[in-house]
Amino acid sequence: MAFSPLGSLPKGALTIMKEALRHILRRPVVGICAAARTVDGRWLLIRRADTGTWALPGGTLEWGETLRDGLRREMDEEAGVLSCEVKRVVGVYSAPDRDPRFHAVTIVVACEIAAPTKAPSNPLEILEARLFAEDELPRELGMGMRDFLDHARAAGEAVLE
Repeated sequence: MAFSPLGSLPKGALTIMKEALRHILRRPVVGICAAARTVDGRWLLIRRADTGTWALPGGTLEWGETLRDGLRREMDEEAGVLSCEVKRVVGVYSAPDRDPRFHAVTIVVACEIAAPTKAPSNPLEILEARLFAEDELPRELGMGMRDFLDHARAAGEAVLE
């Protein structure tokens, strides 16, 4: 039997190591984010464990992963959504100070989704996922994502930031 040094790491340690490497390498990471809405018009938001704020679901791509595959994975992990149909690109956002953890280039897509069918898979990262009617949406979203949502709601041309 082969020895695996990664097999003995506590859960979440690999994620922390990857985040540290991103800072060391000082290169922007690529992220995918969903402005996701159900057929009946409710918007999907997740509540982040680190800040307690509501945000759009999404995250950074894994090595060897396509944007579409990353979106499917993040929607499942963060929000328990198994059905997500991409409708259009909302925008590409690259402001270096948007996320305090690292510099990300985030592609935001408008999606039509089915309601979540299960809880988020990592409660240390995501506390809950919830559907909001238009008049229930929080004023502020974490990580400067309010403009992502506003651009998706406006349904104009794609934004390049």
